[in-house]
Amino acid sequence: MTIPVVDLAQFVDGTPAQQADFVQQLGKAFEEVGFVSVMNHGIPDSLIADQYRLVQEFFSLSDEQKRQYEIPGLAGQRGYTSFGKEHAKGSDAPDLKEFFQYGQTVTDGDAIADEYPANVSVDAIPHFNETLYNAYRHFEKSGGALLSAIALYLGLPSNYFDAHIHQGNSILRCIHYPPITHEPKSAIRAEQHEDINLITLLVGASADGLQILNKQGDWVGVTSLPQQIVVNVGDMLQRLTNNMLKSTTHRVVNPPQEFWHTSRFSMPFFLHPRSNMSLACLDRCIDASHPKAYADITAGEYLDERLREIGLKK
Repeated sequence: MTIPVVDLAQFVDGTPAQQADFVQQLGKAFEEVGFVSVMNHGIPDSLIADQYRLVQEFFSLSDEQKRQYEIPGLAGQRGYTSFGKEHAKGSDAPDLKEFFQYGQTVTDGDAIADEYPANVSVDAIPHFNETLYNAYRHFEKSGGALLSAIALYLGLPSNYFDAHIHQGNSILRCIHYPPITHEPKSAIRAEQHEDINLITLLVGASADGLQILNKQGDWVGVTSLPQQIVVNVGDMLQRLTNNMLKSTTHRVVNPPQEFWHTSRFSMPFFLHPRSNMSLACLDRCIDASHPKAYADITAGEYLDERLREIGLKK
């Protein structure tokens, strides 16, 4: 499936007419498909290449070495999470992956720093942490620009999300789907799910496998061209917009048997707001045809609820 493609430079550096056109393109894509491919996204190709190289080095470490970076009590929100720990909401089968998560680094003295655990430093691989930090900051900037366009599409001020995502609880997740060594019980590497956050930014995975559930109920493969990132709506934005912008169901499937011996790497950036942001449905998204669909809840409360549902938090 070729998903809609938008050019972020049109919004960041364009004329007012180009910016307005981008807002409509992005909003319609999120309403009708839930996924969009973004070109000129502002994340340097060299940085993405460095990130992939270092992440592959990390997952090539021995299990014993990797477990040194798995910290009990953090619910997988920082550092390493070993193979088979996470499952999709509503599924008991573990996803066939291991991952490393890197979170917010508060640099301006904001008191919210007390809410965040420290990032886990991987000393075994030079430049690992500084590269993830740089990637995190670039994803954060690009995600903020996309949210500004979404705000305008919703009839809100362009800076509506700014205070909510400043030093927000976003997560950069580096995922490894190891080679398949025997006949799998299922064709699924990561069971169908929706993302928890506001939006997800995904640089092209190292192999095919991502599928989305379209409005006709069919699973279709998603591909993006080089130098593009795929962006989708998460559950928090769906709640906020009372289902106007829909969180799209997606999954990762196993490759054809001739590629079982290969690994798959994926690096999504889950853009989360600060924990105190209200996800109460916007009044402008509620009317007689679209009654309020969700109870009021904060982003922090919702995240906690979902982490328990997917098995990362007890």
